Amino acid sequence: MSDTEPQHRYTPELAGEIERRWQEHWEEHGTFHAENPSGPWAHQGTDGANGADHIGDRPKFMVQDMFPYPSGAGLHVGHPLGFIATDVIARYQRMQGRNVLYTLGYDSFGLPAEQYAVQTGQHPRKTTEENIETYIGQLRRLGLSHDDRRAVQTIDPAYYKWTQWIFTRIYNSWYDERAGKARPIADLVAGYESGTVATPSGASWDDLTAAERAAAVDARRLAYKSTAPVNWAPGLGTVVANEEVTNEGLTERGDFPVFRRNLPQWMMRITAYADRLIDDLERVDWPESVKAIQRNWIGRSQGAAVTFPLAGSAGGIEVFTTRPDTIFGATYMVLAPEHPLVDTITPDTWPEAIDPRWTGDASDPRAAVAAYRAAASRKSDLERQVDDKAKTGVFTGAYATNPVTGQHVPVFIADYVLMGYGTGAIMAVPAEDPRDWDFAKKFGLPHPRTVQPAEGHDEDTAYTGSGPMINSANDRISLNGKDVDDAKATIIAFLEEHGSGHGTITYKLRDWLFSRQRYWGEPFPIVYDEDGAAHAIPEHLLPVELPEVADYSPKTYDPQDADSMPESPLGRATEWVNVELDLGDGPKTYTRETDTMPNWAGSCWYEIRYTDPANTERFADRECEEYWMGPGRGDGEGVANDPGGVDLYVGGVEHAVLHLLYARFWHKVLFDLGEISSSEPFRKLFNQGYIQAFAFRDARGQVVPANEVVEDGEGAATTYTWNGAPVTREYGKMGKSLKNVVTPDEMCAQYGADTFRVYEMSMGPLDMSRPWETRAVVGSQRFLQRLWRNAIDEETGAVRVVGDAPDADLDRLLHRTIDGVRRDFEHLHFHTAVAKLIELNNVLTRTGVSPRAVVEPLVQMTAPLAPHLAEELWRALGHDETISFVPFPQADPAKLVQETVTCVVQVMGKVRDRIEVSPSIDADELEQLARDNAKVRESLGDKQIRKIVVRAPKLVNIVAG
Repeated sequence: MSDTEPQHRYTPELAGEIERRWQEHWEEHGTFHAENPSGPWAHQGTDGANGADHIGDRPKFMVQDMFPYPSGAGLHVGHPLGFIATDVIARYQRMQGRNVLYTLGYDSFGLPAEQYAVQTGQHPRKTTEENIETYIGQLRRLGLSHDDRRAVQTIDPAYYKWTQWIFTRIYNSWYDERAGKARPIADLVAGYESGTVATPSGASWDDLTAAERAAAVDARRLAYKSTAPVNWAPGLGTVVANEEVTNEGLTERGDFPVFRRNLPQWMMRITAYADRLIDDLERVDWPESVKAIQRNWIGRSQGAAVTFPLAGSAGGIEVFTTRPDTIFGATYMVLAPEHPLVDTITPDTWPEAIDPRWTGDASDPRAAVAAYRAAASRKSDLERQVDDKAKTGVFTGAYATNPVTGQHVPVFIADYVLMGYGTGAIMAVPAEDPRDWDFAKKFGLPHPRTVQPAEGHDEDTAYTGSGPMINSANDRISLNGKDVDDAKATIIAFLEEHGSGHGTITYKLRDWLFSRQRYWGEPFPIVYDEDGAAHAIPEHLLPVELPEVADYSPKTYDPQDADSMPESPLGRATEWVNVELDLGDGPKTYTRETDTMPNWAGSCWYEIRYTDPANTERFADRECEEYWMGPGRGDGEGVANDPGGVDLYVGGVEHAVLHLLYARFWHKVLFDLGEISSSEPFRKLFNQGYIQAFAFRDARGQVVPANEVVEDGEGAATTYTWNGAPVTREYGKMGKSLKNVVTPDEMCAQYGADTFRVYEMSMGPLDMSRPWETRAVVGSQRFLQRLWRNAIDEETGAVRVVGDAPDADLDRLLHRTIDGVRRDFEHLHFHTAVAKLIELNNVLTRTGVSPRAVVEPLVQMTAPLAPHLAEELWRALGHDETISFVPFPQADPAKLVQETVTCVVQVMGKVRDRIEVSPSIDADELEQLARDNAKVRESLGDKQIRKIVVRAPKLVNIVAG
């Protein structure tokens, strides 16, 4: 502190002292501990917060951030953007009288910690817990009002016991299409026994062997093990989900090559919920962009399943098409390279007289197919779907028969057809599909049109528009002249009549790959008996905890070794793998599942655990879940047929598919089984933007530390140097790679946490990305310093507010500010709320007088944004209770009415004057004022008034001539 600086100025040092003191006070008094309707946290009194005797009918609000995954690097200033926003909302809602559940847990299983453990030899638990402690310390410094009792970590056995329990409930369930919901597996067995549910083979239950019965049950489970095409990353030694593969066919983490392999894996039957996952999007208040992403990912399509008989052999190829009306134009077929029929239909030699372009320069079909399959396995699904790349493929050597035209059509394999969509096979109609057109042109295949193109259509391209059917008739059926809808109905009826197909619905969504060959994940609560049959671990034997192992790494291979096989690290823990258990029929020896669950498992249900995290008897008490998440207990704004769930969920749009889709699936299963009252996990979703920052590169193109760059000049003439040499500036994501990280710790030390909070909330709309500019933080600091000065004398430290009433103008501004800030907080428009508070504070500063009637509501409105400063000023103003639960100010409606409005007076459309009038002035009075106006009379001169247009109270236009 300088010699001339007032002793009681609001400096960063004083801010830090105030902030630490209030953070300790909140912790000591449990200020933000939210009450539950039942259990040990019911009816807990705090320092004025939650002392109600009964909360069953008390308004509540549950606000939640998406699970962070703590890294060793800690937080940079971009990370807390959403956290500060949810804290502002939580504090505002408490001041609205609501019981607020606001906490933060940590997603802590997964690949990053395991990879670090492999590199260093440290147990992943140690590094994970250290990272979590770092995050907790950084977030505590920001003054976030979390209920710290409710924080969870997915690596805590007391937590993942219930993750495993939920898995067993899913495993022991099936989806009853007739009821449209999941039911216990015992109901399926009863249905098989009674004959009300058909077995997969159609045989009577009584006629099945024990093994066949077990297979029939397993075929309908919601969690099941199956040999399926998966993404195998030899360099990681594990499989990864489709969503974890980049466009370049590499793993999202580590950039290892990915290959498609058929391997036994645990799967979740999320496809059973495809319709509900789409339809129930109408019941949640989410951004339309996120809803569209989920709808597209699920990809519900109506069309027909059509079987093309294989020429010269038994069986056929089933395809799904949304355009069965174009079947007359189907001149070839394409199978995905992974399609199981490929091995069956591919002959040893090429047929005679085939186009040499079809062979891939191979001497026989099997060699051609093998080579093409190997090449395709190196591409991701996303890369294979890119439309602008050249089409590739190879003939299998087999033909199928078009069931409508009777023509033989060649069967190819090509990577633009995916095993994960439809049946993994298509009927190719080149004239009506651009991808098929390009393929047909390359391989010299016919491409007759079946839809009349619109006039002016380029004849050398496929036509995807509408029009009458053409070239679609034979002696069995004619579609010619029909529109698309009529032609679809006609051909589907024909296919069904002749046993060649049927109308159906299909989806892009595939069942969820749920196995990982890793150590650092939740163990599956599954063991296998001596016959290889799977058994779920009963609840009283949970959790199945991870064993200690000497080597955390899965067996990895040369990244290009596509033929390698997964081997989990848990497989080496032989004493853990081989276990004697009593599962209800006496002690027996079993073998544990050695795969682990993906890191998504723990984040599929954490919102439920937040409602009752100390419960050791159940994953959450029913009354607690219903109170916090039950339907009808939210505000319901924007939600029809309220499904329940978290009142406000804030996080990045990058989780639109993975986490959000998976969490919705788990939630719906638990709802179907009667375990919870809410059918959706998140009522309202808000996607916050990102904070980006400038980065700098030297003449070599190397990134240099942004905090060491010297800026000189202004505007277009600005130059940047590092160590005296010129550097160029670019705009990018904040992170270590661009050496442009700014940490919240730095900002708190330099300005104080409250200043940092206000700045982040004032940078722009919360859902927009914005650039970080450290120099601009001073504006938020000045706002808080002026607010402090309006309440506290900097020289003496005495309170300087007075009891005098504010003048009328200041009083009206106060109530307009209250009204505006309330609306801004309700709609998460924090940047405009800050602007309104700054305007009021500046006007108060200019008056030189601080009426208590203005200062106190100003401090209250600032409290959600700058809570430490607000608490300090509230205490200085003579209040003993925390400001956290003081009711938010209410605007007086009478003081929101404007005293006057500006009326524009025109003559012949040109503005001649502006006059101040009452908002309630009537048209006649306003017209007379305009006629009497000196400037109007001067402008009119001797002209006669022909017409007067009055739009009270804002416009008068006089027409004269």
